[in-house]
Amino acid sequence: MQNTSYFTELKRHLDENQIDVFCINDIYTNFIDYNKRRLKRTIQNIVDLEYYEIEKGKFVRRTFRNEYVIGNFLTEDATIAYWSALNIHGLTEQFPNKIYIQTTKNKKNKEVLGINYQFIKVIPKKITGIINQGVGTNQIRITNIEKTIIDCFDLVKYSGGFMELIRALKRTKLDAHKMIEYAKAIDNKAAIKRIAYLSELFNKRELKSFIKYAKTHKSKNFDLLDIFGSEDGEYNSEWNLRLNIEPENLIEIANSIY
Repeated sequence: MQNTSYFTELKRHLDENQIDVFCINDIYTNFIDYNKRRLKRTIQNIVDLEYYEIEKGKFVRRTFRNEYVIGNFLTEDATIAYWSALNIHGLTEQFPNKIYIQTTKNKKNKEVLGINYQFIKVIPKKITGIINQGVGTNQIRITNIEKTIIDCFDLVKYSGGFMELIRALKRTKLDAHKMIEYAKAIDNKAAIKRIAYLSELFNKRELKSFIKYAKTHKSKNFDLLDIFGSEDGEYNSEWNLRLNIEPENLIEIANSIY
């Protein structure tokens, strides 16, 4: 390093670029021509003053508290999803007690700065429908509205409950082409026919082509409408669903206040 100390140069890099979370390997990449031993010592000095180490080699500024940005940082392809995405998109007023992260990596659930993170591993083809939301250092990687709905029906246990999904689906305008695309990605015929049945019941005209697609791709076996509900109710042969929640009750739930 020329006339400027390692400390000053590195601190300027972090401050001017508003880097609130960083990986030590990223610093090595940006300062590739610098003495690695001195650089490592400088990083530790700055960390001691301004950052927490949240994992080995990963740091967050002590004044930074966006739990979703931190969640994105915990695995290589981390995406805010399921119940957490429902909440961020305003599709539920229920607050999850943890942050749900979709990823293709094996990652143990963990607590960071008092926030619990749950990692849900999926196959790579399910990593789709992702958008960047927010600005600057508060920008997060999150599933879009359509993919969030599809994901939650795919893995209901991470959604906050079937009643929440009924209300979210009823009150949200969705893009049919995206719904078909993501239906193909998750390849869960039982989940897709649940969404399509409810969409038809709620007369969601914007999903007409999605409903048509679901009818031609539904599984032959009868599945419970509410996967965690009781094993009773009328059999619906059009959708091959067992309606363990009656249609009039579904409409009442969909129109109810949170």
